[in-house]
Amino acid sequence: MRRTLSAIVVTIALLWSSSATAQSGPSNCSVVSQNLYVRDVLTDLYLWNQFLPSVNAASYASPEAYLEAVRYRPIDNSYSYITSAAANTALYGDSQYVGYGFSTQIVGDTMRILQVFPDSPASDAGLGRGDRITQVNGRRVAAMIADGTIGAAFGSADIGVASDITFDTRAGAARQARLVKRVVTIPTVSLTRVFDVDGKRVGYLFFRNFVTPSYAALDEAFAALRDAGANELVLDLRYNGGGLVDVAVRLSSLIGGSTTTGQVLATYAHNSRNTALNKTLRFQTIDRPLNLSQLVVIATRSSASASELVINALRPYMPVAIIGDTTYGKPVGQYGITFCDKVLAPVSFSLKNANGQGDYFDGLPATCGAADDPEHDLGDASEGSLA
Repeated sequence: MRRTLSAIVVTIALLWSSSATAQSGPSNCSVVSQNLYVRDVLTDLYLWNQFLPSVNAASYASPEAYLEAVRYRPIDNSYSYITSAAANTALYGDSQYVGYGFSTQIVGDTMRILQVFPDSPASDAGLGRGDRITQVNGRRVAAMIADGTIGAAFGSADIGVASDITFDTRAGAARQARLVKRVVTIPTVSLTRVFDVDGKRVGYLFFRNFVTPSYAALDEAFAALRDAGANELVLDLRYNGGGLVDVAVRLSSLIGGSTTTGQVLATYAHNSRNTALNKTLRFQTIDRPLNLSQLVVIATRSSASASELVINALRPYMPVAIIGDTTYGKPVGQYGITFCDKVLAPVSFSLKNANGQGDYFDGLPATCGAADDPEHDLGDASEGSLA
């Protein structure tokens, strides 16, 4: 499958409402008014607004249905979205979501757990990386994969929704558990380690999402790596679907150090109606940086958006090797626009690095192909990609 079935999928987003269209808001929160508002915002801000079809927005059952009907395919199959304002605030503000606390991957007719978040229903039930879920609410996972219903297997993203699962542990033991959805906090920096390899101190950082708590978590992690004497870095972005552009700037600056201070990180390009919003992002000044001369990134098809921005932004200034698989392919960003109890995030700008490189809609290719190896824990030196 192109994507990992994850607990969350996030994209580059800046909370923004400087457009006159965005500020005006819908006249009321009826479905028709919401649909017309989404139409007006897309006409103004959407990067591909010239391709919007002429349809009757008022005729759609919801603003989500309207967006789905008019998005610019085949490029924008999923980039632009509408979500609840509460979920958006929880994710970007607190790194939280409602769920069971694990991410999974479908390979063939098998669902395998890739990561379990701490203090979650999944961790309470004893689930771990590499376990295989075989049944959900009495239905075989293989059958749901075959008939295309696996995406709805775990129910809606509401507190209290329960699922009874059967799973096989990585060691081969068969177990059962009842999971009940609640608020789960995703640790943005899930793991840091330092390895001694051929006389070098190689830092390892597993980074999960680009959200507000990431600022402090990244600063703390890089300080720890620096104090441990790390002079190389493996940045693990294998499940990182992106998030806030400003966090990508901070992470890129922490990696680039004095080499990149004040240099061009990326340029924004909007549609022809909004060229005044075009701007240049620059690397920040970082106190006591690692001053790395190269970067190794672990990536998969789930590494997207802000994760790809970091890779692309640093490439004009240092060698960046991708280990694992080709990334997702999202060289564009959104603005998050609140209306009624929702947030609209339409693709509004493209992003290119200092050399004018972007448009990697097919993803950034791996330098060296390697497995995402659920037979080993993340951060284990023997795990396929880290090894």
